[in-house]
Amino acid sequence: MGYYVAFGLLSAIGGLVFFILLYNSTTWNPYAVWLAAWSGITLIIYILDKILSKVRGPRVPELVLHLLAAIGGFGGAWLGMLVAQHKKNIRKHPIIWVVLTLSTLGHAALIYTWLIKG
Repeated sequence: MGYYVAFGLLSAIGGLVFFILLYNSTTWNPYAVWLAAWSGITLIIYILDKILSKVRGPRVPELVLHLLAAIGGFGGAWLGMLVAQHKKNIRKHPIIWVVLTLSTLGHAALIYTWLIKG
């Protein structure tokens, strides 16, 4: 349970700090800033988890990765799968693929509704 709290807090604080910094330094739509901030922190967490898997350290719980993707970090998760070659095996990690696909589709609908359609 300790890893859930530690990695969850690390992710939440990092994402919120990144959001505030981006929001205050750009003129982007707040939802676009939200997606950028959470994608950035999700990418960092994916890379961190890959490094921890190599050194056999404590791993980022799957639930934390799923929640990060669901709240807006889906772009960073897809990029993390590509860049870090992490969690990309669909047979070993089928749930992450489902979560990422649903998150991408859900946020695509929100992007269309809030940013494109207006």
